[in-house]
Amino acid sequence: MAGQWEVEDMAMWQWGLLALGILWALQSLGVWYQMRHYGDVMKGITSKYNDGYVGAGNVRGRFGKGVIALVVVTPDLVVQRFLVMRGRSVFAKFARRSEFEGITLNALRADPLISGVEDPALAKAAERAIEQIDRARAEPKRQGLAGIKTVNA
Repeated sequence: MAGQWEVEDMAMWQWGLLALGILWALQSLGVWYQMRHYGDVMKGITSKYNDGYVGAGNVRGRFGKGVIALVVVTPDLVVQRFLVMRGRSVFAKFARRSEFEGITLNALRADPLISGVEDPALAKAAERAIEQIDRARAEPKRQGLAGIKTVNA
């Protein structure tokens, strides 16, 4: 009888390891899908806007949703594009927030939504994106969109 239990226990472990392997593979596929989407969005931004600065900021959600903010500004620091991706799923997509477009970077810093009144995660992600723009502005000028370190840079 003891031998029968050992065989059943071993089969259960094998099924558990198989299930774990499948879940790991699905997670890897999801991460690849999300990274591809992020790369496509960045390629679209750099091809559409050929001058100015771009900043990317993120906040990881422990139990809540994570947030990524992309801010594109002109050389004279007017926000051209403001994109936000939030969610727990690898299928989250960027959404345009046009209410932040067309204003200066300083006006964006002072906006109550960005200061964290309504959405602290979005506020922190936008703050990090703006900090990245500020750092890019302090670097020597390069032709094209600055702010994100690319392979070609």
